[in-house]
Amino acid sequence: MASEMVGESAFILMPVLDASTLSFGTRVRWFAICFIAGIVCSFLGTALLWLPAGIKLFAVFYTLGNIAALASTCFLMGPLKQLKAMFEPKRLIATVVMLLCLILTLCAAFWWNKKGLALLFCILQFLAMTWYSLSYIPFARDAVIKCFSSCLA
Repeated sequence: MASEMVGESAFILMPVLDASTLSFGTRVRWFAICFIAGIVCSFLGTALLWLPAGIKLFAVFYTLGNIAALASTCFLMGPLKQLKAMFEPKRLIATVVMLLCLILTLCAAFWWNKKGLALLFCILQFLAMTWYSLSYIPFARDAVIKCFSSCLA
């Protein structure tokens, strides 16, 4: 009986956690809202970097911007599908590095008070997020690798 209840509650929660319960227009609207909010937060964080105690604000806003941009795709594909896609083998390393850098950025800014380290983790956030995003475009990673290898050769 308990296993039946777990199965039933999981079945009931599935539509709630899946973006397909929202209309296409609503999903696109919320995608745009989250994505634009992410960009605004990232730019705001960058502008705040130049204030005297701006590294903490920068770390928070830049990290929130990346989280909002990442969350925006949840509206298009649904949270469960998004999580499954994030942890597919071809995205696993980029996802782990990105999530780790999100946390380490905030740690460096707030607990360790290391401005340079916080900035480094923000740069790594950007690179990991870019590499992660490129994995959704067919052959984009290969093109980037070829471009960099031809520049270095």
